Amino acid sequence: MVRRRNPKNNRKQLLSLGWVLAIALVSGCGGSGPAAKAPDAVAGANTKQGDRVVSPSGQQVGISDAPSSGTSSVSRPKMSASAAELYAAGMQAFQAGNLDGANAQFTKATEADSSAYQAYYSMGVVRERFANYSGALSAYSKSISVVSDYEPAIVAYAVLTAREGNPDAAEEYLNGRLAKMERSAALITALAEVKSIRGDSGAAQRLAKEALKANPDYRPAMVAMARDHYRSRRLDLALYALQGILDGYGAENPPRDKDNPEAILLRGLIYKERGQRAAAMADFKRSLEIRSDLVEAKVHLAGYLLESGNAPEAVPLLESALRYDRDNLLARLNLGDGYRLLGRVADAKQQLEWVLQKDSKLAQVHYAVGLLYLFSENVPGSTPKESADRAMVAFEEYKKLKPRSGPGQADDVDELITAAKSKKAVIEAGDAEKAAAEADKAAAATAPATKAKAEDAVPGVAPANAPASGSGAANPDGKKAPPTTSMPDEETGQ
Repeated sequence: MVRRRNPKNNRKQLLSLGWVLAIALVSGCGGSGPAAKAPDAVAGANTKQGDRVVSPSGQQVGISDAPSSGTSSVSRPKMSASAAELYAAGMQAFQAGNLDGANAQFTKATEADSSAYQAYYSMGVVRERFANYSGALSAYSKSISVVSDYEPAIVAYAVLTAREGNPDAAEEYLNGRLAKMERSAALITALAEVKSIRGDSGAAQRLAKEALKANPDYRPAMVAMARDHYRSRRLDLALYALQGILDGYGAENPPRDKDNPEAILLRGLIYKERGQRAAAMADFKRSLEIRSDLVEAKVHLAGYLLESGNAPEAVPLLESALRYDRDNLLARLNLGDGYRLLGRVADAKQQLEWVLQKDSKLAQVHYAVGLLYLFSENVPGSTPKESADRAMVAFEEYKKLKPRSGPGQADDVDELITAAKSKKAVIEAGDAEKAAAEADKAAAATAPATKAKAEDAVPGVAPANAPASGSGAANPDGKKAPPTTSMPDEETGQ
């Protein structure tokens, strides 16, 4: 969200430029049972359409570590004590947003115990956050090589493959796995997710229902149905599905998973689209209370805060979001604007230049750059006059790239261009006035000497040190002049 100093500017915020796949990590050291209140780890990446980043918002999904069919035919080795200690340290680092530290600890855990399948999976999660997709797929594969029916890694591998532009390969992979794990609700749901990603909503809904037949209490399948409705712009159906998960349909049909963070986030995004600000903000806040790594919730909540001028609260949220997703363009764009509002001009410039380098065709970044140069003082590497010029250039570029404004959507860019021109004119007038004043001062300083030289050069004017007339002054012939005789006054005769 980019905003002017004037809080009346309510332009529509950009959609998030990245979405992430969230898979729950176990907190223990192995075992076949579900992890109670296990902390979550998230694998994230941007989807692409052509070579432009797009924004399929609200697509963070989570599954349990426990087999979704309730049984597993493959033994799960217990992690060694030394590896478990490293793994726990990695989990703590991840929860704190220290992904470099988490990656280091998970790597050490796999070195300490080559069968630490959870650590391989977690390593993949972090690598996906770093946009190291080949490394993530490799880590997921290693996890699966240890436990062949480990659903979190299988799902992560398939969905990442689909999001990287290979839905056919993802479907083939999942179908091959389902041949051996036909009752796996998690894999059926993953196949529904892949179908939804490729735009086959009918197949996605059918598969999600099939997953619920395999496991009637499988919550991720319920969320997958709502998410597919959201992707397909069936917002009323999405809200109805989310109601069953979060609120229930009355006393006889209580909520199935009222604290599901992915469902809460998705509902918040729908509320946001419908202009229900208070409800959206409440859901974003609630989802973050449950899952601190939900990047999209942080970015959209920060956008609302920036709209109201609350940069002090927005900036920490955006900084935290970037710890989990370093390449999130919207987070960096909004952070640049937040820094500007806080007077951190150099930091704002750095963030906005990063976005420009990544995507110079993003209209809103040019608007943000224009605001920075127009309203900020002492922009590094720019004089006031240069700042006015750069503001005008940025706003003109925004006009070329901006999407068409819809009904009731005001666009103030022409007003801002006029303001930049006025600022430049004031600066130029001030510079001209200053130059004139300096010229006058210089002229005044040289005036006495110029006057003296001029007097010396005038014929018939006696030098300042010559004797006065009538007191022995010499005639031109060198003789002494006689005293002057006064003419009598005609009235007095004197």
